[in-house]
Amino acid sequence: MNLMSKFKLSFLILFLAVFSCDKKADDIIEEVSLSPEIVAYEPDFIDENYLFLIENGGTSSYLINKQGDRLWTWDFDDNLGNDVELLENGQLLGIFKDDNRPFTLGGGSGIIKLFETNGSLKWQYTIADDNFLAHHDVEMLPNGNILVIVWERITVDQAQQAGIITNVDIFPEKLIEINPNNDQIVWEWRSWDRLVQDIDTNLPNFGEVSNYPEKIDFNYNTNTSGGDIMHANGIDYDTDKDVIHMSVNFYNEIWVIDHSTTTLQAESNLGGNYNKGGDLIYRYGNPAAYKNTEGNTIFNNNHYPNLLEGNVEGQGNMLIYVNNHGNLTQSIVYELELPEVFKLLPNVNNEPNIVWSFTNSDMYAPKFSGAVRLSNGNTLICEGDYGYWEVTQSGEVVWKYEGNSTNFWRGYSYDKNSPALSNLNL
Repeated sequence: MNLMSKFKLSFLILFLAVFSCDKKADDIIEEVSLSPEIVAYEPDFIDENYLFLIENGGTSSYLINKQGDRLWTWDFDDNLGNDVELLENGQLLGIFKDDNRPFTLGGGSGIIKLFETNGSLKWQYTIADDNFLAHHDVEMLPNGNILVIVWERITVDQAQQAGIITNVDIFPEKLIEINPNNDQIVWEWRSWDRLVQDIDTNLPNFGEVSNYPEKIDFNYNTNTSGGDIMHANGIDYDTDKDVIHMSVNFYNEIWVIDHSTTTLQAESNLGGNYNKGGDLIYRYGNPAAYKNTEGNTIFNNNHYPNLLEGNVEGQGNMLIYVNNHGNLTQSIVYELELPEVFKLLPNVNNEPNIVWSFTNSDMYAPKFSGAVRLSNGNTLICEGDYGYWEVTQSGEVVWKYEGNSTNFWRGYSYDKNSPALSNLNL
């Protein structure tokens, strides 16, 4: 072969190699084509499982992949009242707004619904009358019962006679557990039973608030114009310890409640696995809420107490979204190391350790929001009035989804092989 022939052959091989490389590059670009909502995408560092996005107060929720494609949409007849969750068996549990609810507070709902895997309604329960209103969050317990947050009306006369400073009816929190097989309430806990006040020495619930960290000072939040003095907005159940973590937004705290009690024990300060009845067995985020002289306040309006369970980074820790971080117009997500044994003592530092946090000057949502830990150790953050962030343990932003003026309540992550998705034939 002469020199010219060798040159032509080399050129042909180079041309084919370049063409082949370009073709492969085009295929890759086409394979990871991104929807307009995706504004950050680092494929080598993201968790590739699916996300379940919840539009706050909307009539639909949907499953997406990390390229932003909608894989499945669930449409509802009623507006969400906030939370809805896809269960491991493929059923859907949510809380919805009752248009006829007799009183309205932010996050008020009223109707709990459970849907079959084919979308048909399996069960419905309404808590919406003059004195009680279900709101914000609902959870399926391992025994198949439904746990829900409820506002309970306390009249202005009842409140004032108990030493509470108010000129309107108030709506403190209660928790109820419903058996969906017979619609019976099988357990309840009332914050009203935990009252301590330091206003009137003649009343039986009088005491120095700081000496009773297991009780609740109903006078902590003096803004009672609408009567919503606590505004709980999220619950998470700890299966191992049989306790409930409840986010209480206006107290800037999470309260830990013993679920192992009977309803009668929950009215008292005896009984249950912790032998404290319905008293708070732990609380954290804001020691000022019970006039504690020790510990730092780290919460300022908080949402979604998410206990890290299963085989994930930080198992046993708590993720919480704090809407207002200090005096900055931005939010922060904390990962907290909870004590192995709950202790709540007067005038000592009862606060958990901060093991991880993420904040960013561009991340701010005054309402809603939350965070979940992903299977690869990253954290998915729902910034309620923007969309979603995925960040690494080192704080690198590897994925962002912009909702284009949509408000989001939360987001959940589902493994592609999760039984919850098996009926969708994705």
